Amino acid sequence: MTAGRQRLGRWGEDKAAAWYAERGWVVLDRNWRGTGGELDLVLGRDGTVVFCEVKTRSGTAYGHPAEAVDRRKQQRIRALAVQWLRRHDAPVETLRFDVACVLKGQLEVLEGAF
Repeated sequence: MTAGRQRLGRWGEDKAAAWYAERGWVVLDRNWRGTGGELDLVLGRDGTVVFCEVKTRSGTAYGHPAEAVDRRKQQRIRALAVQWLRRHDAPVETLRFDVACVLKGQLEVLEGAF
């Protein structure tokens, strides 16, 4: 991955993390690495843990950012979420999987995307 793409991705993650923070969510983990991949954002609030995949694009040449979170990617994120939950002793009542799409600087959060 080029340095420019890494900066763009980091910027998108910053934007998504700020969006959640403005709504009272606490970032529990960021870029958490487990076996088989990475969780972009793990957030918590009132017994709910959200695992958020952030996709940032500067254009639509490769489709809408949400299209990159296909079934295989969803399965990988779920498996990583199980790993994260096993390694952390966080009180969890509800789990949610979101996708944060950043396209041309605009953020759209798909809550409960899968």
